[in-house]
Amino acid sequence: MAEKTEAATGGAGAGKQPRSVRVVLLALMIAMMLAMLDNMIIGTAMPTIVGELGGLEHLSWVVTAYTLATAASTPLWGKLGDMYGRKGVFMTSIVIFLAGSALSGMAQDMGQLIGFRAVQGLGAGGLMVGVMAIIGDLIPPRERGKYQGMIAGVMALSMIGGPLVGGTITDHWGWRWSFYINIPLGVIALIAISAVLHLPKKRSEARIDYLGAALLTIGITAIVLVTTWGGTEYAWTSARIMELIGIGVAALVGFVFWQTRAAEPILPLHIFRSRNFTLMSVIGFIVGFVMFGATLFLPLYQQSVQGASATNSGLLLLPMLGAMLVTSMVAGRVTTSTGRYKIFPVAGGALMTVGLYLLSTMDTDTTRFTSGLYMAVVGLGMGCLMQITMLVAQNSVEMKDMGVASSSTNLFRTLGSSFGVAIMGALFNNRVQDVMAERAAGSGAKATEQSATLTADALNALPAAIRDAYQHAVSAGTHTAFLLGSAVAVLALVASFFVKEVPLKGAGPKAADAPADGDGDPATAKAPVTEAV
Repeated sequence: MAEKTEAATGGAGAGKQPRSVRVVLLALMIAMMLAMLDNMIIGTAMPTIVGELGGLEHLSWVVTAYTLATAASTPLWGKLGDMYGRKGVFMTSIVIFLAGSALSGMAQDMGQLIGFRAVQGLGAGGLMVGVMAIIGDLIPPRERGKYQGMIAGVMALSMIGGPLVGGTITDHWGWRWSFYINIPLGVIALIAISAVLHLPKKRSEARIDYLGAALLTIGITAIVLVTTWGGTEYAWTSARIMELIGIGVAALVGFVFWQTRAAEPILPLHIFRSRNFTLMSVIGFIVGFVMFGATLFLPLYQQSVQGASATNSGLLLLPMLGAMLVTSMVAGRVTTSTGRYKIFPVAGGALMTVGLYLLSTMDTDTTRFTSGLYMAVVGLGMGCLMQITMLVAQNSVEMKDMGVASSSTNLFRTLGSSFGVAIMGALFNNRVQDVMAERAAGSGAKATEQSATLTADALNALPAAIRDAYQHAVSAGTHTAFLLGSAVAVLALVASFFVKEVPLKGAGPKAADAPADGDGDPATAKAPVTEAV
């Protein structure tokens, strides 16, 4: 078993070195920015990337390969950190991410880009889980609110600055620099983490659960391939799709069975005995489903239908991202000061459902102001859920399960994004093709394939009739994608009503003596030691 990481009990050091803790957190925030910036930058650059390297049908795979690799590797990164120490594992994930970024920037065709994005995703799986697990080790929920400003600041730079940087880089330097920009940030993160983060080393005699990792990877890959290929590359009833469904289900069933017997399971099933943890996993899945779909298809709609450039499409996302940032900050502060949080999942689920439905009503005549209002509603909903899901999930398990709880929460959010991009992408592509066939017949389909950049310049080069048909097709495609997103968001709203408002660990004077509640949500935990500094 791993060595005990605390040098003292009772959390005596929890508040002795606040300045050192802030330095450590600053270094972690740089790494968090690295992961978050990549997704936001690539979103606005995606149409141009696909236009140069391949057709519209490859759009979702550039993102799917990344999110799929991230999902498959996230539980393994979390477990490796628990077993062998978080610092070395965390820095290794940064190096892999940077290698994938450099290779992606040098890709010469779509196949290479998809493969290199998978390498990048392997590294990304360790970035977010590493940051959240280390923060969970250092700071109890009661104290964590003091550092919400730092987390919110990173979200501001990444979510608001990312699309702007991505659009500007694409327009002026070329899309390859959307990947190269990660390298200097990554080097800074490596230097900072190496210099200021000093965690106790761990040794574990237990073997890594390779079988569990392999079964989970196979299961996730098969199911995502079903959602990506079904109805596009292959008919839903085709032998290939049926085979993938069988492989996916068998692998996931085998994974669950093996986790009950593995000495060091990748995903310990006992953490799901907590009602709140299970609900946060479901809600996190839906947030990932919605957020990645919105950041992928909104720039597509803005560039194709509203005639925005890559830079402007990034600017036009500000209503959603700004609302998400502000609401997330408010939710964190209110939760910290009052200890109450159930209202935020409920409000978030409702706002997200309404906002996505409003986005589904957009057509070729929708103004940028109107679409901005709709995006703001979605942003308010996601802001209510972004930080709360991780906070409640970590509060629902014991300290010894902090690593797997953080990785599991990130896993479900990443899985949601993978499924969201795949399913919404498949529906979008099918709808675009159908509408083009109705409005422009074969010539329209050919022109669409040749101008898959979806940029204003490429669109203006099309004949007027085909351009009009294509704009209607993209509008119809986004309608279908966002309508699905609204239906999925209803599940988050329903799940939120079942959340039990368990007191935050260390949030009250009685917390130290309170027993775990009937749902397996421990109402007590000793404050962790910030010996890491």
